[in-house]
Amino acid sequence: MLLTLIVELEDKPGQLLKVLKPISELGGNIVGIVHQRGRKTPLNRIPVEISLKIDERKVKMLIDKIQELGVVIRSYDEVKLIATTSLLLIGHIIHTDLSDTINRVDSEDSEIVELQVCMPEINRPSTAIVTISAKSPEDLSKAISKLKEVCSEKGIIVIEPVEEEFL
Repeated sequence: MLLTLIVELEDKPGQLLKVLKPISELGGNIVGIVHQRGRKTPLNRIPVEISLKIDERKVKMLIDKIQELGVVIRSYDEVKLIATTSLLLIGHIIHTDLSDTINRVDSEDSEIVELQVCMPEINRPSTAIVTISAKSPEDLSKAISKLKEVCSEKGIIVIEPVEEEFL
């Protein structure tokens, strides 16, 4: 199962590691981490979004262990997405409205769960690795087709798959 966990961490060394340790101990596998040091909560903490794969029977134990460490859990969302693939995009990804691309691909059955973008220069094409997860291989195939359709409209090249995994 894919789990998205949003925690609030104090801005001091070792805080992220404190959260990652129980994930590792319970056999979780990190899919992605969004850590924005410049964005602080009203309590002067840093929000960190962690996407991970973990046995669904261990989710409650993980949440309990993290809370026992004194870490504030803002939210967690269990998403039963079992098929995942990553694709390479080449083109003007940001300038062609990245949020529109994501919104058009995301659905009840699939979603873009990770995005890594490299922008060499403002007027040059970017590259991105997009990771999509879905409820089934069929739903994943539909999401890939939708991404290809959207990218074709925007003049973005899609190379797939970079990595494919079925739980």
